[in-house]
Formats: sequence, structure tokens, C-alpha cells
Amino acid sequence: MLQVPVVLFWFRRDLRLSDNAGLYHAFTSGFPVLPIFIFDQDILDQLSSKQDRRVAFIQAAITRLQDQLQTFGSSLLVKHGSPLEIISQLLIRFEVKAVYANHDYEPYALARDQEVAALLEARGVGFHTFKDQVIFEKSEVVKPDGSPYRVFGAYRNKWMATLSDFHLRSYPNEQDSAHFLKIESFPLPGLEDIGFAAPDNNEFPPEAVQKSIISTYDQTRNLPALPGTTRLGLHLRFGTVSVRKLARQGMSLNAVWLGELIWREFFMMILYHFPHVVQRPFHLEYEHMEWLNNEEQFERWCTGTTGYPIVDAGMRELNATGFMHNRVRMIAASFLVKHLLIDYRWGEAYFAQHLLDFDLSANNGNWQWCAGTGCDAAPYFRVFNPETQTKKFDKQQQYLKKWIPELGTPAYPATMVDQAMVRERVLKAYKEALAKGRNR
Repeated sequence: MLQVPVVLFWFRRDLRLSDNAGLYHAFTSGFPVLPIFIFDQDILDQLSSKQDRRVAFIQAAITRLQDQLQTFGSSLLVKHGSPLEIISQLLIRFEVKAVYANHDYEPYALARDQEVAALLEARGVGFHTFKDQVIFEKSEVVKPDGSPYRVFGAYRNKWMATLSDFHLRSYPNEQDSAHFLKIESFPLPGLEDIGFAAPDNNEFPPEAVQKSIISTYDQTRNLPALPGTTRLGLHLRFGTVSVRKLARQGMSLNAVWLGELIWREFFMMILYHFPHVVQRPFHLEYEHMEWLNNEEQFERWCTGTTGYPIVDAGMRELNATGFMHNRVRMIAASFLVKHLLIDYRWGEAYFAQHLLDFDLSANNGNWQWCAGTGCDAAPYFRVFNPETQTKKFDKQQQYLKKWIPELGTPAYPATMVDQAMVRERVLKAYKEALAKGRNR
């Protein structure tokens, strides 16, 4: 056992030293801070590919953390396995006075943290967690009667009315580097050490965004051929950038872009108050939908061979890069649900496997929005026309040609379904489902 009493700071979805709430509070403990990161085997086991780009991104992020910590004479301790077992082992290896971390809100994370808290309490060790990945969490933005909002517009208005300079204030972590435990560097495991390999495409968007992109976001965000979005979802997902910093930029540069950050927190609030959305529709009457769930058609959607170019371009971009443009995500999702009558949960799961910026609450909320089953959702009778969407947002077909080189040749497949037929079919299916839901 190391004879020096320490507190652990457990990095999770906050892979940065600067403006980190939990790390700041760990510094105030009066004990040296030993930073740790755990490659959670329970999460890794759920991944379908051993070349998952997100694991490679995490590896790159913790390597950068290690480099920073070494300049302070400290080190990041990285482990691989079950968090409960690893923390139990660390309590034997070190004289741990407390464990610090930031809140995580997904169902698995909540259950994991409850188990860890029980273990630490039984050992007489404190477990302190803090709000860091959002501006407002849980029940901080609710109706006057304390109930959660179900409509985004009202939530956004209350969010803005509640906001103050206090909520956007940074935590001055970088000034407190002396609080880290001084220790020789621990070895950093490589991807192969945790059963993974480097993906073919290992390029990630930068976390520093040009102010011009945010400033013109409202004008360019719907044009997939342009670099008009920030692509910060990945960095928000793993906390390599501070949401407080981004919110300050949104406040000063672009209200529409700030609104996207608020949407993110709205969906997190929905997941917290209505956890049934992980498995079931937010509006339970839609459980009576009779989906066709044609597996062959689903496979064509996955591979980008539906014969609808804007859908296919988006799916090919996703499969090749782990990213899909925001507008195209809506079109592709609507197509799967409305044109093919395939359960939105199939598409939600596919996006969860492939999106670099996958976040449970946002992915679920956006899929249910497109399906018409969620809170504040697009009405079920709104059926995107892919051709109209293309003419509006990719008129010169630059995006299409980038991802579908065979477009306009016999090699490109014919359309799977007829636009007029699918609209009539989907409206009938939704009406029948709602009628069944109301009669039961």
C-alpha cells in the first residue's frame, strides 16, 4: 500500500483537466489527487466491433491526459475491467480517503454508481459526484409545480430565464496542478491490451471550433455539402470540451447553436424523468404500431442502397466515418420509420453502434422525434420527401456525388418504395395504432 493518504478522481465522461467540476472539488479535499480511468468491460462488451472508433478516441484522449499529468510530475492510472472490482482493489492498494467524480445520467451509469457508492460507504470512504456535463440537470429546469417539461419551447424559455453568469463560470483547475499526487508514471495500456485494434479511419474532428462556424450556424447547418456544423457532439459525449465554454460561445455568437445545446439537456432531462423511453415510446399509445420490420429492406437502409440518394449518402457517410450530417440524420431516420415502416428502435440501435457522437438521451430523443412517438415530436403525419429535401438542401448534389459515385449510372439501385404509396400506408398504420391505444 502507498503510505500517503489520497483521494481518487475518476474520469468518465469528462476527459479533460480544464474546467472540470469534480476535479476542482477533489483539489479542495486537502489530500493529493490520484486520477484514474477505467475501461469498463461491461460497456466494451456491448460494442459490435473491435475497431470501434469511440474506443480509439478515448485512448487518444487519455493519452493526452497522461502527457499533461506527466508535466506535473503525476500520472493517470488506467485500469480495464469491472469498475466495482477495480475500485475495490484500489482501496487495498492505496489509502483512499474519498472518491470524486462527475455525475453520469444514463441508466447503466446510475446503477454502476449506486453499487460503487455502497461499496465505498461500507469501507468508510466518501463518494462525491458533481454536475459537469450539462448546465442544468435533473429537476433544475421544471414547471412551477415541479413537474418536468414535455415541450421543448417551454423548457428552452425556462432554461434561458434560469441562466446566470454563475452557471457559465469555469472551474480554475489548471491553476491547481500542485494538488496531483507526485508519482512515477503508470503504464498506459494500448488498444490491443483491452482487446481492441486501431480503426481504419482514425481521424477525429477538432475540439476547437472556428467562431465563424458558430456565427453562421443558423445559415449553414442544414447544408450537408458544407462544413457548416461544429461536429462537437463527440467532444461533448466524452467531455474533452467544457459545456460551459460552449454555452458562453453560444450566448455571444449564435442563439440557434445555443439552442442545440439546450435540446441536448432537454433530452437528458426527459431520460431522467421518463426512463421508460429507453425501451418504449414516450407516448405509450404508439406501442400498438404494427411495424413491417422487413429485414431485407433494413439491410438496404443500413448499407445505403435504398435508391433514395440523400438517404444512401447519409448512411454511407455514417458507415465510413462514424458521422452523419444533422439534417440527413432526420431524413434517413424518417425514411426508415415512415417509408419502410420499420421500428424506430432498429434504427436507433444501428446509430448507437456507429455514431461517434452517440449519446443515449439524444439518440433516443431524436429517433422518437422522427417517429412521432416522443415528447414534442414531429406529428406522425409529417413524412419527409427525400427528393424535396435534396432539392432544398443539396441542390447541386455535391453531397450526393461525394458519397454515391455511381449516382446516375445503371450501377445505382432503383428506388425501394413509391413515395405516394408509403405516405398513404404510414398514415393508415399510425391512425390504426392510435385507435387501438385509445381503446385499451
